[in-house]
Amino acid sequence: MGQNIAIVGGGFLGLTIALRCAQRGNTVTIFESASEIGGLASAWQIGGVTWDKHYHVTLLSDQYTRRIVEELGLGEEFRWVETKTGFYTDGKLHSMSNTLEFLRFPPLDILSKLRLGATIFYASRLKNWRTLERIPVEDWLTGLSGRKTFEKMWLPLLRAKLGDAYKQTSAAFIWATIQRMYAARNSGLKKEMFGYVRGGYARVLKRFGEELVQLGVKMVLNSKVEAVEATQSDGVRIECKGTFQDFDKAVLTCPPKVAAKLLPQLTAEERLAYEAIRYQGIICVSVLLKQPISDFYVTNITDDTPFTGIIEMSALVDKSEFGGNSLVYLPKYVESDDPIFDVADDKVVENFLTGFAAMYANFRREDVVDLRISRVREVFPLPVLNYSAGIPNTSVSIPNVFVLNSSHITNGTLNVNETIQLAEDFSMAEYI
Repeated sequence: MGQNIAIVGGGFLGLTIALRCAQRGNTVTIFESASEIGGLASAWQIGGVTWDKHYHVTLLSDQYTRRIVEELGLGEEFRWVETKTGFYTDGKLHSMSNTLEFLRFPPLDILSKLRLGATIFYASRLKNWRTLERIPVEDWLTGLSGRKTFEKMWLPLLRAKLGDAYKQTSAAFIWATIQRMYAARNSGLKKEMFGYVRGGYARVLKRFGEELVQLGVKMVLNSKVEAVEATQSDGVRIECKGTFQDFDKAVLTCPPKVAAKLLPQLTAEERLAYEAIRYQGIICVSVLLKQPISDFYVTNITDDTPFTGIIEMSALVDKSEFGGNSLVYLPKYVESDDPIFDVADDKVVENFLTGFAAMYANFRREDVVDLRISRVREVFPLPVLNYSAGIPNTSVSIPNVFVLNSSHITNGTLNVNETIQLAEDFSMAEYI
């Protein structure tokens, strides 16, 4: 006999768990506070174009993403592209898309380049990431690449993603980053191939939602859960919009601090563990332009700029998806309590566009078709020293309540593939 299961959160994590639960004959209800499903992978409209609110890419090696897209009947809609990578350093833009360009890279001398290359090669082949969790990232990179290379290359990139929190971050962070960067080479093509589904995640999520509805899953949107508590009969009661619904089990996929607020029956020890997990947030300005700005999908920045990188989506995605325009993301990663979250949109946008114009002489304000700004306070957990040792269990002290979120990704970077893998592993373990 199937169970009645509640899932709090309609991102890819919650959607995948809901899919597997429904396929086993359970009755499933998804509670989502937003007006649409998708979470960090959700889409919006910009300049009449519907596309991902935040930048996403699929690698050939992303087996979990590819498998679920194929299961939804969209596997043939993948498009694969070999992209280029840029570096903006010392006020100049450089291409670093192949070995020859790496060797010509002006900011580093030949010895520094060799040590940098050796560091990346070594990290790409390391398997024991748990040992790296005990080593500060600065110590590890300095020992391998040298102080000069660390300060010129690694430090700006670490600050871009982690801010000053890099000082508490373990070497496992850069290991995971390098592992993903080189994962596509293990596909057999010996080059990084990036992919996307025609129509973006809006199309994938639409089909995902249709599949869930066909399986009888109820999706309750615009519905912020207020509390999740155990009943005397070992069931679970969900409070939402002042009403109560009873379920056999509940899975919370929201960030740790949010989960702690929703679970008043947690032990003091559990609550402290959730509240101790630090998260990085993001401010991201999406700019739709009449003209492309460069050939690079990703431009890493080592200079001081208002944003921490540039992703030109139209260097990967066919511009027909954007009405013939070019879509550029300007992200800035900050801690979840950074004051920038309280700065007015127009001030943030003006600061970002001024910095963008300083980098690209070919950028003109009149080429901006439209722009939008996204703010998310909790995107990924900071991988501090010995991070995995402090992760709370998925099963909590409250009977039939489970908490699963991005903090449980202990050996990777946050992306859709790892999120789906987390959901699949949870489902295979038969918690529910």
